[in-house]
Parts: sequence; structure tokens; C-alpha cells
Amino acid sequence: MSQAPVICFGQQPCGFLPRRFLFAKFQTARRLQAELGGRIVFFYHDSDHDPRETQTVVKDLSSGARQTLNFAFANKIQKKYSPLYAKRVDRQWQASLARQLPKYLKAEYVPVFEAIQADNVADFCLEMYQALGLLDGIEVLRSSDPQFREQASDIDDFFVDVSYQDEWVRARYDPQHGLRLHRGGSAYIDLPSQQWQRSQVSPSRDTRLGWMQSVIQCTHYVAGAGEMNYLNTADAPEIQFIKRDEISDSSEAYLP
Repeated sequence: MSQAPVICFGQQPCGFLPRRFLFAKFQTARRLQAELGGRIVFFYHDSDHDPRETQTVVKDLSSGARQTLNFAFANKIQKKYSPLYAKRVDRQWQASLARQLPKYLKAEYVPVFEAIQADNVADFCLEMYQALGLLDGIEVLRSSDPQFREQASDIDDFFVDVSYQDEWVRARYDPQHGLRLHRGGSAYIDLPSQQWQRSQVSPSRDTRLGWMQSVIQCTHYVAGAGEMNYLNTADAPEIQFIKRDEISDSSEAYLP
């Protein structure tokens, strides 16, 4: 008996309002499901640490001018090195931004933003996506989930979540130097030697596909244009890769 389709797409938390390219992935996956049946899995890569991932591009409702908004971060260590699931939400930032949002959003969306009580950036984004109806009928699996990590295959290029200066950080493992934080260019912070568990490991960009697939076992994967440029599809020949549907203004925030 053939396997029922498992339609997957992956994405980091990409703004407290999702970017339109993420909405296009949802739409593409739903179109495939209507054609093929099966289930949809959203692989939520909330282990990433790049604060630029959560930038949210909106337009002034009066002038049409673009504005880039983002979370406020507690300190430089947390902003630069903490995984998105460990970057804390500043309630003063939330209240302050809620007062500004009527310039950019229809009035009915502001209370939705104000009502989110998530403690970290990744949860905050996910709860907004849920409130906007994007996750209805979709299974969400997270790269930060210790159980997911325990089930995933071994990889030779990875990050490890460890404690550093009272913050949880995502350190790259280097076989020669151990755990390191990349300061920029050729500069690194070398962390003290320490033990870690499998539940602290997450993949690099180049090992993410095989690591993800070892757990999800999808039959179809919806990929963005950028992903198609770096995914090594030979790592998962059993997957049928589908380019996401085109959408205008793909980097801007989506609202229904």
C-alpha cells in the first residue's frame, strides 16, 4: 500500500506578521493537498538565531511608505546569538508597538497583536500565525523540540545550544576549535569545552534537509526560490520538490 502524501515546507519564524512568501508556502501546500490528499507539516525552524529573520516589513496606510519593524532584544548576546525560541519578548516593546500599529494595520488586527502572551519570539510569531488562521489543519513540528532532536539522524555539521553569560546561545561546532560564536568576518568567541546532549543539537543550513527528513519522512517539499538555490536534493531523492507559488511583494508582511 502506497504511503499517503506528506506535504512539508520549512521556515524560520519570519516576522510577528508573516512575510508574504511564507503565506505563499501555506497556499502552495494547501493546493497540493487538495490535489493529492494527505497531510501538511510545517517544519518550524525556531532554532535559528539570526535576528533579521523576524524583521516585519509593513506599509504606512496613509503614505504607503515601507517600515521595517522587529522585536526589541534584552541585550547584545541574546540578540546576536540566542536561538529564536530563547529570545525573550519585551512587554514594554509589545505595548509601545501596539500604539504604533494603527498606522500600518487595519484596526481589527491590533487587538490580536496585543493579546499574544508568548514569552519568546518564536512562540509569539507562531501564535500570531495561528490567530490569522494560517495554521488551521496543519501540523507544526519544531526544530527546537527536544523530542524531535532525539529522533533526528546524526549530522556532521551542526550547532549546539549552550549557556553563555547567563543567556542560552546557539554555538557552531568546529571539529578543530570546539564550540564557537561567530562575531563576524574571521572573528570568533571560543567557548569553554563542555558536554552536551543530543537534545541540544540543531542542524546547519547544509545539513537541515536530511536532519528534518529523518523525522518527518515527507513525500513532497514546498521550497522557496532561495531554498532551491542551496538545497542538496540528492540528500533526499525520495522527496518531490515543488517550487512555491509566486506572490507579489514577497518580503512584505501578509495580512488577510
